[in-house]
Amino acid sequence: MTIKTVSREELPESMNYKQALQFFNVVSYNTLYKFIAQGLPVTQMGNVKRISKTNAQKFFDEHTN
Repeated sequence: MTIKTVSREELPESMNYKQALQFFNVVSYNTLYKFIAQGLPVTQMGNVKRISKTNAQKFFDEHTN
């Protein structure tokens, strides 16, 4: 899988899963699902799931040694 490199500033506040992969700089959806299981908040509206960039940054900061 090839992911286009973008800066975190270029990502929207409400990210889809593919954009969240870019935010965390990971290529595996399984890794993202593990983050969600560890408490990364996901907002769901119908079938649409989004991850807030603010919440993603907070999650990242809380899980960084």
